[in-house]
Amino acid sequence: MVQHSPEADDIELMRRAAAGEPRSFHALVDRHAQRLFCLAVSLVGNAADSEDVLQETFIGAFKGLRSFEGRSSVRTWLTRILVTQAARWHRDRRRSRTQAMDESIPAAGASTAPDVGMDVSAAMQRLSPEHRQVLALREFEQMSYEEIAEVLGVPRGTVESRLHRARSEMREKLKAYLP
Repeated sequence: MVQHSPEADDIELMRRAAAGEPRSFHALVDRHAQRLFCLAVSLVGNAADSEDVLQETFIGAFKGLRSFEGRSSVRTWLTRILVTQAARWHRDRRRSRTQAMDESIPAAGASTAPDVGMDVSAAMQRLSPEHRQVLALREFEQMSYEEIAEVLGVPRGTVESRLHRARSEMREKLKAYLP
């Protein structure tokens, strides 16, 4: 029996979905939805908006089925679409926001364990989009620098410098929790 890699299976599902087989696209959605949802939460900060971003990601993927050339993995292609949708969500939110966001993080002594998680999430949302993206892709998605560079369309050196700055900003924002 011939064993296929998950990536080879993804490519076959993409080919069939592009040929008009809806079950194949649904299989791709099922295979990648949980991972992409977790990434969306790290990029936009809450589950409800992450569901919207994820839905827009899959709509974009469906529309782009025939344009997928296979130069990157399906995982990378879907991640790139999600990052683009999350950036769009942030732009739209920034335009429609009428009140300034409260950027305070509670003191460490007043927090319980769940509060720490919320504080990390709040700190992530206070990073620039570029820093939030690279940090989420590296730390939550465990992507290599090369994969991140491909997803974001930037050189590897840019990924490295953004990641260094993002980590420094996070340390500063969460210093009350650090030893």
